[in-house]
Amino acid sequence: MPTGVHLRDARRQLFDAAERVLLRTGPNGLTSRAVTDEAGCAKGVLHRHFTDFDDFLAELVLDRAAQLERQAAALRAAAGTGTVAGNLTDALTTLFGPVPVAIIPLVTFRDELRARLRRARPGGGLAILTEVTAAVCAYLADERDRGRIAAGADIDSLTLSLVGGGHLLFADRDPGPPTTATVHKLVTTVLAGALPHRPDAHGHDVSVG
Repeated sequence: MPTGVHLRDARRQLFDAAERVLLRTGPNGLTSRAVTDEAGCAKGVLHRHFTDFDDFLAELVLDRAAQLERQAAALRAAAGTGTVAGNLTDALTTLFGPVPVAIIPLVTFRDELRARLRRARPGGGLAILTEVTAAVCAYLADERDRGRIAAGADIDSLTLSLVGGGHLLFADRDPGPPTTATVHKLVTTVLAGALPHRPDAHGHDVSVG
């Protein structure tokens, strides 16, 4: 990487390199040397743009959390379309993609990183989980307003169950991420009792959503 590269270009290249290292080796393998080697630049490039490695990691986490905001907007836009369970299944699969899931343990095991994230934004210490939680909670509230979630449903409890359960499913990717059917089963189990019931053609109550 040329020493005169524009700051924004340097940040993007370093962030992308860190992401590849994180996915390949996990949090323990994510060092400043590994990042700059992956980016193909001198180690000084990273320290030219960030005060230290924890500063770099904090900016990386916040950048990836901002990407989740766009995915959260797509989930909210889906309210009132398709099925509630289907929308949440798709959303959890996207929101708990490989990169967000890899970042969560990185934050968990670096005390200084968590401290910097907390200073940077409210709830920053759990930036990725905070974004996922906010997205699911807002979506469920929208669907409740539309009558596709029961009026008396406890949105906060449903959100915690979906996010916590989803994280557990996606955290263990050996031999691979959970199937769509597995995620859908989690979602439908959590939503059981929270969906409004309407009579079918035979007069039996069936869940809607």
